[in-house]
Amino acid sequence: MSSGEQPAATNASSADDDGMSWWYRWICKIAGVVGGISCAIAGIWNCVTINPLNIAAGVWMVLNAFVLFLCEAPFCCQFIEFANAVAARADRLRPWQKAFFYCGMALFPVILSISITTLLGNAIAFGTGVLYGLASLGKKGDAVSYARLQHQKQGDEEKMTGTTDGVAQYP
Repeated sequence: MSSGEQPAATNASSADDDGMSWWYRWICKIAGVVGGISCAIAGIWNCVTINPLNIAAGVWMVLNAFVLFLCEAPFCCQFIEFANAVAARADRLRPWQKAFFYCGMALFPVILSISITTLLGNAIAFGTGVLYGLASLGKKGDAVSYARLQHQKQGDEEKMTGTTDGVAQYP
């Protein structure tokens, strides 16, 4: 095995550690890109005013769009030298960390200036955080293991109460 193949193998194993399937990972990335687009458009629209809080919220939304593009689609930022390094670091974050980060980024402009533009502009970015939050909960269990767990729980309860079939047994 050459030294060039080894980092690719470690990246693949670290990507599978978070328990996300490939299609869910793509859904999260697409939601991040669409959230970045909505934040950028709404942020620029929000800056066309004289209210300083709206301008601050708009600038923050454009910054959110830049961060979303940088983390989720670094190929959109090829002109920036550090884009791939930031994207690699963002890929190493756990899903709950990304969820906290994206939801926090999306809530800040809404707190600064609550308006329909900030709400709609940040909704998809917040939704991206929610998707990553759901990914941190893990996969849903299958029905067979759930039924086995319920049967074991019922048996344990019968042992504790000393009953079987609703009739108490006394020694």
